[in-house]
Order: sequence, then C-alpha cells, then structure tokens
Amino acid sequence: MITLYNKVCRECSEMVTKRYSTSFSSGIRAFDKKLRTPIYSIYGFVRFADEIVDTFHDKPKAELLEEFKKDTFKAIDRKISLNPILHAFQEVVHRFNIENDLIEAFLNSMKMDLEFSRYQDHLYKEYIYGSAEVVGLMCLKVFCDGNEDEFENLKEPAKSLGSAFQKINFLRDMKSDFAERGRVYFPGVDFENFTEDDKQHIEADIQADFDHAYTGIVNLPEGAKFGVYLAYVYYTKLFQKIKKSTVAKVKEERIRVGDSRKAYLLFSSALKRSLNLL
Repeated sequence: MITLYNKVCRECSEMVTKRYSTSFSSGIRAFDKKLRTPIYSIYGFVRFADEIVDTFHDKPKAELLEEFKKDTFKAIDRKISLNPILHAFQEVVHRFNIENDLIEAFLNSMKMDLEFSRYQDHLYKEYIYGSAEVVGLMCLKVFCDGNEDEFENLKEPAKSLGSAFQKINFLRDMKSDFAERGRVYFPGVDFENFTEDDKQHIEADIQADFDHAYTGIVNLPEGAKFGVYLAYVYYTKLFQKIKKSTVAKVKEERIRVGDSRKAYLLFSSALKRSLNLL
C-alpha cells in the first residue's frame, strides 16, 4: 500500500499550498500537469519550515527548527518519513537530484530569522540566496527534469527571479516584519527613518533582478514557462504598485494586487501565450 501512502502525502502538500497561498496555487495550475505535484511538494516543505520561524511565537522555535532539519535529512536518507510533508519532499529530492547543499542553505536561512533582526550586506545576500534563490533552483531542477546543461544555462536567471520576488515581499511586508518580528531585512535601512532614496535604491536593485530573470523565463521548458511567466507578471504588477506608493504608504499598508486584477493578468498572459508572443 506504499503507493496509496505516497499519494496521500503528495495530496497533503497540495492542500498546504492551496490553503497558504492562492496566488502560488494559481501559478502551479498553469504548469504542465506532470510538474504540479513535485512543485506542491517543494512548497509544502518550504511553507512548514517558514511557519516555524514566523508564527510559532509561544513555542521553542529553535528546537523545532533543528528537529525539522534532522527529520528532513532522515527522510532523505531513509527515503521515507511519517511526516507526510517530508515524505513528499524526499520523493522530489531523489527523483530530480536536488542537492543537499540547496536544502542546507534554505534551512540555514530559516535559522537566520531566529538569530538576526538586522541584516548587513553579506548576511542579506546569504539570506536572499537561502530563502529564495535556492527555492527557485529546486523548482528549476523539476522543470529541467535531468537536463543538466539546461539547468546550468537557466540557473542564474532563476536565482534572479527568486531574489526579485523575495525583495518585493520584504517591501510589501515591511510593516508586519518590523512590528511583529522586529525585523528589517534591507542593509542600512532604519524602518523609522525609511526614506524615498532608500526605496528607490531597493527598487533599482529589484528591477535589475527582473531584467535578468526574464532572459531565463523565455527559455524555460514549455511545460513550465507559462506558470513562471504568470508569477513574474503578478509580481511585476505588485512591484509597479509599490513603486507608485509613497514611503508612508509602504510603511503603513500591505500593498496587494486585487483578485479582479489577478484575473485580468491571467487572461492577458494566456492571450499572449496563445499568440506565441511568449
């Protein structure tokens, strides 16, 4: 009955994804069907680790994260786990040859959230790599499905896309990160004295990431291209809203793209794809 167990574990990761992120779930549905389950499994793993450090405020976070890390590598070594999220994730790790270094970097970035509330340049880069870029690389492993030459060619743009998404998240969540967790991710930025110059410098950095990322998106395998492009379109629209917002608004509101606008972006992106413009 291991087949049934495997199926149930994969479905758990899918449920976690859909309950935690409607936007990400929409992007996954735009992938080729064979890609959806492994991407759900990656997201389920990432989501649970992030949940430990971001929301379990009255629990022993450091202990829980260390246990989660040990259980992750036990699952990979044994090729089985009674934690359904870790079992589904280890399947993907083995099937798509996801290196332990990527997993270590991700879990290390989660640990950093328990140890640091301010990030200087070297820590910021390390955190961005571990929390966002390696997740993009895990997904790219799935998209390329064993084609290592393709993976190497698309690796750097994939990292840039993850970096852009994460930096936008930092801007979008600036208020809650500071008020609820005492965190400021951007090097040299003081939340209380966040300036227009600070904001423009960060936005220029994000734009450079987006420009580089797009060179990879257009060369992704067909089954993955539309889903990744859709996420790119959504985040660029969110980025535009943030750029048009004042510093005061960024500090006081969680800026978002409305559901009707998301539906329009989906329609326009699908039209572009049907006209072979992507």
